[in-house]
Amino acid sequence: MSNFLRWLPRLLSRRAPLPPRVYSNLDFERIPESHQVEEERYPDYLAARYYPVRIGEVFASRYQVVGKLGFGAFSTVWLARDLNDHRHVALKVFIRAQAMGSEADHELSMYRHMASMSKGSKHPGRDCVRTLSDSFKVTGPDGEHLCLVHPPLWDTVKDLIARNPIGRLPPVVLAAVLQQLFLALDFMHTECHLVHTDLKSDNVMFAFNNDSIFDDFEQEEMKHPCPRKEVEDGTRVIYTSRTLQASKSGVAPPILCDFGSTVFGNKENTTDVQPNVYRAPEVILGIPWSYEIDMWNVGCMVSSLGPLFNGKDPEHQAYRGRAHIGSMITLLGPPPAELVARGRLSHKLFSEQGTYNAFIPLPSSVSLEEIETNLEGEDKKLFMQVMRKMLQWKPEDRSTAKDMLQDPWIKGQLGT
Repeated sequence: MSNFLRWLPRLLSRRAPLPPRVYSNLDFERIPESHQVEEERYPDYLAARYYPVRIGEVFASRYQVVGKLGFGAFSTVWLARDLNDHRHVALKVFIRAQAMGSEADHELSMYRHMASMSKGSKHPGRDCVRTLSDSFKVTGPDGEHLCLVHPPLWDTVKDLIARNPIGRLPPVVLAAVLQQLFLALDFMHTECHLVHTDLKSDNVMFAFNNDSIFDDFEQEEMKHPCPRKEVEDGTRVIYTSRTLQASKSGVAPPILCDFGSTVFGNKENTTDVQPNVYRAPEVILGIPWSYEIDMWNVGCMVSSLGPLFNGKDPEHQAYRGRAHIGSMITLLGPPPAELVARGRLSHKLFSEQGTYNAFIPLPSSVSLEEIETNLEGEDKKLFMQVMRKMLQWKPEDRSTAKDMLQDPWIKGQLGT
């Protein structure tokens, strides 16, 4: 009887599941089959790799798809209603498991690891990384697909930069983004022992202060269905994405996302990682790397949360490590001979004496302090110190995420 009385309040407070809604409005734009739409534009796109999600479909007897949020080479992302918990979620549906290999399961394992490290943790950075609400697998016409369920987020920092006519974030917004990013990285590095390896402005997203934005999204889809293309005799539909409109109550602080490339930092890592123009010197030179590559990565993108170095090889008109190192030398000066000596690939770029000899002309030399920013005077001086703390050739000379949280420029911008 005592167990029954203990559970009774929970049962009485739990609401009955919502009934699925019917999306019957057929007044939508029909895109010609000859036009490529969204994920179809990827060079290696194969329809059979993608699960044919339909608006109105219910996954796992619980999540009803209400509209498309976005797409990528490895997944599509949808806004869905959790019929059990009466809330909206973001549903990430990966391409067919056979095409993904172990990559999707790897991302799931990283989320689970961070969740296990969060239990009992009071680290302020645990709320600065995206969380996983649920996961399940669904079988499509061509195989099995992993699905991840997250609290929904809004736009990326990259989107926010694109809206600004000068192509940069205002200093106070940049400082706030960096503060959240360093909190997230300190949590990952010190509590979870993880290296993100894929930091870029489209992997940092803003949350919402008001969930009414999701109701508005759903109502708009029901009244004005998104344009779409029907293929394979109507058995597959390619939907266009709908944008979540920012609410008047504003957005919450940014959150670090996308852990598909995350690895453990408490073991030796030597594989090629990071987006090309964000690669740290040790990655290019074949030196074992760890948490410090994340700090270099932030330093590369911090001027406007966009690339700082250019790795385009004039001979091949494509990214090459040798051109990237040359770009680093242009801004930072030559690397220490000690660092060059550590790299198993250094002989391809440097002489035995440590001189750069990649046989391509170096760009015109310019000081890091000469790059264009929207800052002046003492503000610019302090901001350049932010960059210098992370853009150090030797990994051990770079500031940690915890150190950067005490940076004078960041604290001064935020008034802390």
